[in-house]
Amino acid sequence: MADVVSGTGTGERKRLVKGPGLLLVWLYGVMSVGAVSRSAYQIATEFGRAPLAYTLSAVAAVVYAFITYTLVRGGETARRVALGCCAVELVGVLVVGTWTLVSPGSFPDATVWSKFGAGYLLIPVVLPLTGLLWLRHRR
Repeated sequence: MADVVSGTGTGERKRLVKGPGLLLVWLYGVMSVGAVSRSAYQIATEFGRAPLAYTLSAVAAVVYAFITYTLVRGGETARRVALGCCAVELVGVLVVGTWTLVSPGSFPDATVWSKFGAGYLLIPVVLPLTGLLWLRHRR
């Protein structure tokens, strides 16, 4: 795909995946695989034990996969959608992270976003912040 500026009338999309954006896509892709694998296994084998935690992990997986897709797709619409998804992701990480600290009994098992993503080296809280900054920069 050519690296073309939007609005030229050619119908081509501006690439979001170049420079630091490539690392961002890679990290979102890795988080997608990790979250999908974890949530699929937990839902298939232990759902009755912690349905809220496992459902939230599945939601995180969908969010990561969708952001990965929009970043790869490129274009202004995809950039705006990814920006909105990163904002939703950040709110989710902050809400679930706070919830798991305030009421740990609500989560018998960890989610991807538990304790602000501590089980994932805090990447879940850093990634949406980085994504928001990158996507605003690409405007």
